[in-house]
Amino acid sequence: MSLSILSPVAGRVVAITEVPDPVFAEAMVGPGIAVVPSGGRADAVAPVDGTVVTLHPHAFVVATEDGRAVLVHLGIDTVKEKGEGFTLHVVKGEAVRAGQPVVGWDPEAVAAAGYSPIVPVVGLDAPAEVLADLEPGREVAAGDPLFTWSD
Repeated sequence: MSLSILSPVAGRVVAITEVPDPVFAEAMVGPGIAVVPSGGRADAVAPVDGTVVTLHPHAFVVATEDGRAVLVHLGIDTVKEKGEGFTLHVVKGEAVRAGQPVVGWDPEAVAAAGYSPIVPVVGLDAPAEVLADLEPGREVAAGDPLFTWSD
């Protein structure tokens, strides 16, 4: 079944290889794509319907009912911010709908603190060939289709 993965944030879509962290750029946790966020304070939204199985201020994973899991990482090295500037709108274990706000954050504040605000969106442990429509170079709004995960 084909699953549409929505963009968690608004911005410019770039290849995962442009993420300045080898964990993402080399697809160590799975294939995906990234978004360079535009604008200031906004909510990052759930990329799929599912359950929030991992939740940190700077990153979250939503797992679908059929076991696919999507990682959204809000910036690089933002774990060092220790949650400052991030607002959780859900709790771990909560069921969410695609497009539902999960974490509030400010990409401009992240950049001002010296971190890259780029947002990798990864199909955890997915084989690369099951992801499609990975099209860098376009602008997306939060909740727009970002890529497709087939199995």
